[in-house]
Amino acid sequence: MTDDNLKEAEMILMETYQHFNDRDIDATLAAMHPDVDWPNGMEGGIEHGHGAIRNYWSKQWTVIHPHVEPVKFEKEEDGRMNVTVHQVVYGMDGKLLVDQIIHHIYTMEGGLIKSMEIKKTEEV
Repeated sequence: MTDDNLKEAEMILMETYQHFNDRDIDATLAAMHPDVDWPNGMEGGIEHGHGAIRNYWSKQWTVIHPHVEPVKFEKEEDGRMNVTVHQVVYGMDGKLLVDQIIHHIYTMEGGLIKSMEIKKTEEV
């Protein structure tokens, strides 16, 4: 990944986090490859493709209110992007459920997100 590609990926991801936090599913999915693989952080497993991710988030947002803020971007040796994020999750009643620093590891393809993995800070 060249420096220009790195900056482009960082911009794409920053915008995607903002769209996610705004609950703009269409804009968030627009940054993703049609065959994207996305982790299901609530139930486990992987969601594949835009339709599955749309369903997952639509369901998720009826039971929790997550907010994810990127705090650091790093390129991995294998070319993937490691984004350190501050994740805060509230229940629909406003009760704080999670406040943590985790890592989202992205594979980019053709300027789009191809896959994402979630790793706890101690796993990186």
